[in-house]
Amino acid sequence: MEAYLIAILIVTAIYVLLSLGLTLQYGLTGLINFGHVGFFCIGAYAAAILSTAGGMPIGVGLLAGMVLAGLAAIPIGLVALRLRDDYFAIVTLGFSETVRLVVTSEGWLTKGVQGIPGIPKLIDGVGTGPALTILALVGLANLLAVMAFLRIVKSPFGRMIEAIRDNEDAVKALGKDPARFKIQVLVLGAVLAGLAGGFYAHYIGYVSPDQFLPIVTFYVWMAIIMGGVGRISGTLLGTLLLMGFLEGSRFLRDLLPFISAVEMASIRIGVVGLALILFTLYRPQGLMGDYTRRK
Repeated sequence: MEAYLIAILIVTAIYVLLSLGLTLQYGLTGLINFGHVGFFCIGAYAAAILSTAGGMPIGVGLLAGMVLAGLAAIPIGLVALRLRDDYFAIVTLGFSETVRLVVTSEGWLTKGVQGIPGIPKLIDGVGTGPALTILALVGLANLLAVMAFLRIVKSPFGRMIEAIRDNEDAVKALGKDPARFKIQVLVLGAVLAGLAGGFYAHYIGYVSPDQFLPIVTFYVWMAIIMGGVGRISGTLLGTLLLMGFLEGSRFLRDLLPFISAVEMASIRIGVVGLALILFTLYRPQGLMGDYTRRK
């Protein structure tokens, strides 16, 4: 049981990195990114390919995943950020599916639907000791990401992107270029997603296209909405709450043995969806949002 809890905490910490990236993009800047999992996939596959076929050290793979994910965000931003919010969301969703189709079809590099096995672990060994070390490493990455997030929020750059979120026309009237700031934010969020993907690949030890479905992006959206959009505390609490729902609902089958595994998978998603609906109705600002406001 202890090993299981540590494993859940590690996956939660990886999802926190994803949530922080989306919080930066949507919570602070107002970018509706439905393709966040695409950058997650790029980071995971970059780390996996370099550490297996390339024989590179794990650190090099993690760094490469961050860089490639950030670079992939630039053309997406240049093409899509001139679109309205709803069209931008569609373009980013299409981008994530394009990434998944590429890793599925380019078998010479990614091994296609078979995936890439044998990815080196962050820390070798069996038992809670190595797992705790992995948790500490990912936790340190979370701490550094949170510190960087706080620096951004308190900087002139942070105030500018919040102004873009609140009133983009006013920012233009002041002679600023919102598109440039949006691209920078998109890149920063993609870098965090790429780092999360690298950690994920080296922790799980195997990657395949079906691990990077759009539902991953929407899990992250659920986390930041339940916790409170634009708040670090909300991001952390929302991600922890989401993983608690997802993993805790696994034990529902012990209480309901007459339900099949396939049906239980649908019920688990339904439980999370119901929780999100209840939050939208009764706590639209999230758990860590302003209690005096309902919008």
